[in-house]
Amino acid sequence: MEAFIKTNEMYLVSDLCVKASCNDAVLQIQTPADEKRLSCEEDFSKKCHLNQHYRTHTNIKLFSCDVCCKVFSAKSHLTAHYRTHTNEKPFSCDVCNKKYAQKSNLNVHYRTHTNEKPYSCDVCHKEFSGKSHLNVHYRIHTNEKPYSCDVCRKVFSAKSNLIVHYRSHTNEKSYCCDICHKEFSQRIHLNEHYRTHTNEKPYSCDVCCKEFSRKSILNVHYRTHTNEKPYSCDVCHKEFSDKSHFNVHYRTHTKEKPHSCAVCHAAFSQKSNLSVHYRIHTDEKPYSCNVCSKGFSQRGSLNQHYQTHTNVGPYFLDLYS
Repeated sequence: MEAFIKTNEMYLVSDLCVKASCNDAVLQIQTPADEKRLSCEEDFSKKCHLNQHYRTHTNIKLFSCDVCCKVFSAKSHLTAHYRTHTNEKPFSCDVCNKKYAQKSNLNVHYRTHTNEKPYSCDVCHKEFSGKSHLNVHYRIHTNEKPYSCDVCRKVFSAKSNLIVHYRSHTNEKSYCCDICHKEFSQRIHLNEHYRTHTNEKPYSCDVCCKEFSRKSILNVHYRTHTNEKPYSCDVCHKEFSDKSHFNVHYRTHTKEKPHSCAVCHAAFSQKSNLSVHYRIHTDEKPYSCNVCSKGFSQRGSLNQHYQTHTNVGPYFLDLYS
């Protein structure tokens, strides 16, 4: 039977008893079997609002997407989801004209203009413009990682990170550079790559004024001024200012070699070493001697070769060391 509320009246819904009072604005749900009572501080002026709310207790999902068959408890949730298929974005920012599929996302975006951050972490007091951002951040303190990859079982604190990771299994690269046609699995990587064509460096150090194309590189650089080293090895306690350097170092303990050559299957602990190795197969030699024009696949080999030119002075060699 469908649930709805009238003042101080009671209605049975399945095996639950729903009682409402407009005076105290409390919806009480009682299960006759165990006589446990759940109280939720909700007030409803319309029958449809009660019906929608009631499904949060029963987990009933009446609305199904006719494209992917995903089900929802509220029609508004289905409508918002459907825009992922149609790419419709009806909500537009009146400052920068950026468009969004959901009004809630527009509201969060708008705070980038007002710099409003109403959500604060009660552990470290860091502030956030969106509640979801706070929830993801909070897992840094709790070390909670509720999202797991069903292929390799790697776990993540944010669903978005799991989605990006999953593309490493599917090799999906949805974002393509319109200049060199290089493909990327993440839009942010495409945006960063695009700056290699435009030479744009929008991030500047306020200490030495050095400019960077990526904010993450600026953050790492800034630690050269503060001497901050937030990443510590739990084996040998060596500290690092850059997480990528820490990850590479940690593999000296675990002997992990996650980067594998697609041709000969040789494995490497660093991606840069794989890139250098791959030139054995492609015969690529990007480093060339300014004296005899001989080419080399590694800069170190070029530096060593320069010493064979006995007529080259030490100053010239220092330029290439």
